[in-house]
Amino acid sequence: QVQLVESGGGLVQPGGSLRLSCAASESIFGFYAMGWYRQAPGKQRELVAVLTNHGSTNYADSVKGRFTISRDNAKNTVYLQMNSLKPEDTAVYYCNAGRPMSTYWGQGTQVTVSS
Repeated sequence: QVQLVESGGGLVQPGGSLRLSCAASESIFGFYAMGWYRQAPGKQRELVAVLTNHGSTNYADSVKGRFTISRDNAKNTVYLQMNSLKPEDTAVYYCNAGRPMSTYWGQGTQVTVSS
């Protein structure tokens, strides 16, 4: 069973930055895509950013130009660099990994943007 462990969340002031990490328990070469989702209180989980194994990326309109997804294959880790954070970015952020017939989720990490 694949395990995804997120880290890097916390409390940050508006305009600040955070980098989230998602460490996989096995090689990430086998996933056709890895991504980050978020869920704010009372809202549905939404896609934030996705990175395919071909290197293609896709971002939610609300984070374009502020967030960057990347991967380190040697460390089996995917990152989400978040800059210019806004209060509306407050949510639990989840890592996701997909391969044929299977989808995996991490336990989530809280990001709170507040002064």
